[in-house]
Amino acid sequence: MSVEQLVVALVVVAAVGFGVARTVRIIPQATAAIVERLGRYHRTLTPGLNLVVPFIDRIKDMIDLREQVVSFPPQPVITSDNLVVSIDTVIYFQVTNPKAATYEIANFLIAVEQLTVTTLRNVVGGMDLERTLTSREEINTALRGELDEATGKWGIRVNRVELKAIDPPTSIQDSMEKQMRADRDKRAAVLAAEGQRQAAILAAEGEKQAAVLRARGEAEAAVLRAQAEAEAQAMRAKGQADAIGMVFKAIHEGNPSQQLLAYQYLQTLPEIAKGDANKIWIVPSEMGKVLENLGGLFSPPKGQDGP
Repeated sequence: MSVEQLVVALVVVAAVGFGVARTVRIIPQATAAIVERLGRYHRTLTPGLNLVVPFIDRIKDMIDLREQVVSFPPQPVITSDNLVVSIDTVIYFQVTNPKAATYEIANFLIAVEQLTVTTLRNVVGGMDLERTLTSREEINTALRGELDEATGKWGIRVNRVELKAIDPPTSIQDSMEKQMRADRDKRAAVLAAEGQRQAAILAAEGEKQAAVLRARGEAEAAVLRAQAEAEAQAMRAKGQADAIGMVFKAIHEGNPSQQLLAYQYLQTLPEIAKGDANKIWIVPSEMGKVLENLGGLFSPPKGQDGP
């Protein structure tokens, strides 16, 4: 083989290799490629092995189909009460139509950022500062709805919109901190007063229950003492009755004489007069007869002299 033939063969091999390289295109997963033929959109290449016509077809853009997260710098927004707050946002979006994302908008990332800023100002502009600080979920929902509707024709779907931070002015922050501190002090004072009130109520209830229990105990004790005294009196009365009965029985069984009874009666009279309350005691009418019987006891029998 001559040198000229070798050079021609090398040129042919190089041309074939270059043509094969321009014909075979491998597209990665979760990626789409926009192919133009002679300057016009031809088709969208899907992930895997694809064939194109060299020198006629060309790949314009490679579009990432994964969900993307974009954090925009803080934006100054004016609320309805003319206060400027700085809001930091994060957007989660995904390209659903690579052709629309390539030909309907020049740079969809910048377009999404600017659309987010304008929509955020429109939404927050209708709220006051307090509502803005406490309505993050409402703002997120409103932003997502507006952005998803506006970016749909660009082949982009906005999945989520999150507010990372809402920073009011420094003076407003100081005023809010003072107000929060005053509210906390007020709640603490109210809780302390409520605690003292509850403690006083509980103490009064305790004293009331204690007084009731003491009165109930004293009443029950008085009842028990009265019952004990009544039982003691009943037992004493029963004992006296038993004693009287025994004495009466003994007297009847012993069949005493009138002289003995009169003597016992005289011995009992001093005992009757010993009590402090017995200032006056009455001698019964039968006393004369008793003394007569008693005198007969000591007088001599008839027909004898002397005592």
